[in-house]
Amino acid sequence: MRLTVFGATGAVGQEIVRQALTAGHEVTAVVRDPARLPEGLRGAALHAVVPLGDTAAVRAAVAGRDAVLSGLGARGRKAGDVAERLTRQVTGAMEAEGVRRLLVVSAAPVGPEPADDPLLDRVVRRVIGAVLKEVYADLTRMEAALAAGATDWTSVRPPKLTNGPLTGTYRTVVGGTPRSGRSLARADVAHAMLALIDEPGAVKQGVGIAY
Repeated sequence: MRLTVFGATGAVGQEIVRQALTAGHEVTAVVRDPARLPEGLRGAALHAVVPLGDTAAVRAAVAGRDAVLSGLGARGRKAGDVAERLTRQVTGAMEAEGVRRLLVVSAAPVGPEPADDPLLDRVVRRVIGAVLKEVYADLTRMEAALAAGATDWTSVRPPKLTNGPLTGTYRTVVGGTPRSGRSLARADVAHAMLALIDEPGAVKQGVGIAY
């Protein structure tokens, strides 16, 4: 497949690029600073690297692609409108070029709380939600913008992210959140996003994912 990856220098974005290249896909990376893309990810299958913010370049990067994957988001507790604003740029470029499939990273607290979650998990969820209130508010607005747009989007909602190894073994709930889902490696988030590209049941849905 021909894929475009936004936020390719981020931890999840790098995993998406790495796994996509390993699987034999052609990848275009769109980043804020091309110099930050690790040399180990550069190769013949990495079609091009274009800077985020160059409207014409971004449109060219998504034109004719089979799918677009985004790891864009805040890097700290003060999110502002990072995810919403940058994702709107992506969807605007996609809609202008007639590209449909989009997968983005969101977060578990944006999705519905499992009805049978243990008390401890519910308490922890609320504490973390208070600490990262701005981040989750930004992601919620991002998902609302996706729902109002024309792309065939999927929002992947992991819990706490770790730097663990790729396992390929995790739980997914379309339209919901896995019970007691406490963590997930960034490598498995990337794996899930690539696996969901061709999953019709995940189109225009949030997908909860966790170990």
